[in-house]
Parts: sequence; C-alpha cells; structure tokens
Amino acid sequence: MKKLIIFLFLFNISNLQSSEIKLVKVFDGLNKPWSLSFIDENNILVTEKPGNLLTINLKDKTKSVIKHNLSILEDGQGGLLDVLYHSGSVYVSYSENRGNRYSSTSVAKGVFNNKNIVFKNIFRAEPPINSGYHFGSRLVIKNNKLYITAGERGKGMIAQDPQKHPGSIIRINLDGSIPEDNPKFKDKKNWLPEIYQIGVRNPQGMALSPFDDKIYLSNHGAKGGDWFGTVKYGENYGWKILGWGGTNYSGTKIGPKWKPGFTKAIKYWVPSIAVSAIAIYKGEEFKEWNGDALVTALKDQSLRKISFKESFVVEQTIFKGNIGRIRDIKIHKTTGEINLISDDGSIWRMFK
Repeated sequence: MKKLIIFLFLFNISNLQSSEIKLVKVFDGLNKPWSLSFIDENNILVTEKPGNLLTINLKDKTKSVIKHNLSILEDGQGGLLDVLYHSGSVYVSYSENRGNRYSSTSVAKGVFNNKNIVFKNIFRAEPPINSGYHFGSRLVIKNNKLYITAGERGKGMIAQDPQKHPGSIIRINLDGSIPEDNPKFKDKKNWLPEIYQIGVRNPQGMALSPFDDKIYLSNHGAKGGDWFGTVKYGENYGWKILGWGGTNYSGTKIGPKWKPGFTKAIKYWVPSIAVSAIAIYKGEEFKEWNGDALVTALKDQSLRKISFKESFVVEQTIFKGNIGRIRDIKIHKTTGEINLISDDGSIWRMFK
C-alpha cells in the first residue's frame, strides 16, 4: 500500500497563527468499516458493517479475521457496529437478526481471542423492529457501567415511550445486570430498568471525558437539528416533540428547537452535517486541544473541534472533504495522535 500524506493548515482563532498538521493513510481496503478500538500500542479491533471483526496491526500493516457467533442482519444502517476492548473483554453492538427482517440494537460481550470469540448477548433493545434506520450503537464504559446508545429506528415518538428501549440511552453493568441506582429504581417507576435517558433519535457518537468525567453525545437530527450534548440521569432530549431546529424531510415542521423541561444540547447544527463519532481530546500531540471535543461528520466529511466552557462555545473546522465520510475517531493514549476511520475503507492517522 502506498502511503498517502495530506498536509493541512489549521487556522487557530485563539492565537491567530496557522500550524501544519498531517493526515496519513495507514490502512485501506476495508469493507464498510464502522468502529475501531485499541487493544495495545499497535493493535486495534475493527468492525466491518457486513459482519467481519478484524484485528489490524498498524505498525506492520497486517490484518486477520476473528471468527464469531453473532447473528447479524445487515440492513440499511444496521450491521456489525461499535466495538470496545476493555480489560481483556470485547463488547460489540450490532443489529441482531430477530427473524423475518426484524432486528434490534443488541450488545454482546466476549473474552478477547485473536482467532475466535464466543459472544453472549448482555442487552437487546425491545421490541425488535422491521427497519434499517437509526441503530445508534455507540458504547462507553464509566465506573464499571456500560452506556449504550439505542436509536429510535425511524419510529419517531417511540423515543418518548420509556416502556420501549429504542430512542434512549441504556446503562447496564458490565455483565448485563441492571444497576440498582438506575432511574427506574429511584424516581422513574414507569421506565424500563435499563433506560438512563430518553428522547434521542440516532446518537452515533459517545465519549467519556477524562477531564470532567461526563459522557458526551452526538445525535443526528432529521433535516437539520444535529446536536452535541451530554448524557444526563433521568432526562429527556425531546425527540420527536422537539425538532432541535430541523424539519421533516418533507419540509414540514417537527417542533421547537428546545423548550423547558427537556435536556438542552451544547451545540446544534442547521443544516445537518450528519454528525457521527466524537472524542474528548487528551494527549500531548495537540495538547492545546486538551478538554475540547472532536466531532466527525458524514455528510460534509469534516472534522470539527468544539471548545465549550459553561455557555461559551467555539467551533472550528479542522478539515473538510479530505478523507471522505468520517465514521469513527479514537485518540492514541500514549502518543495523542488521532486515528480516524473513513467510509471509503481507510484508516487515517493525524499528527503534527
């Protein structure tokens, strides 16, 4: 594989200086890649939407396929989606084949093995739905609790029904059991026990901040109304009562951008950028970005940086249109270099 290097110039508002950054394609030829997770310094897990789980060594550029027992229905936006390596275990989210074209956002756990992993489901979004839309499917671990984004599968007001999982943020223990301090057991008696927050549409980005210990989200609106915000106990983002500034694809109005009683996002985008994966930056490579959010986009193929403190929000576009639709982003814990997956089947490294 020929190494492709793109030189970018970032205009930094804070000091009015331009600094050179580099994008290097480190791997290509993947089939609809969706997520990556670091195993160690050089080895990563990668999911391909049609169902392959791969290990890739970024140093020697080798790839191998891990056999697994997951029953995946690749349908529209569904397939093998997020992957998370944690303390010798592998967590994956996927559209589980529930029969007759019905599927659910499901999460399974297995012990890492680079040849074969036997997964066991630890969560299934109920009810199963015949739809290829809006699986959500990002995974984050905080304080030995697994947070899962479950999209509303294109069903709109289902996100306001706390007796159904689609359109919500899920919180479970790492073995799939239910935490005793979830909203169901405190002040939301009519909620399903796994639900932590409701009213989301299609949250395809989620990240834990190492600075304030909060979990941040990105969420697709309809025609406009993408947003970046936080996971909050027992709250409601308002879909489809609220439109977050967007409209239906037909052009008809959905509802107000926001109103009291609902969770307010930190940042909205109208028109839509098709906001995707996010990361809260921590590292030495771009140490001036520490604590900022890095937000990827599919539609406008951009990487954006958001600095946010209280009500003060500054957004910058790092690059746009250089590597195609950006599906995932991860920060190398040791070097602070930024790793990106593009829908065109490539993995990129960003550094100075």
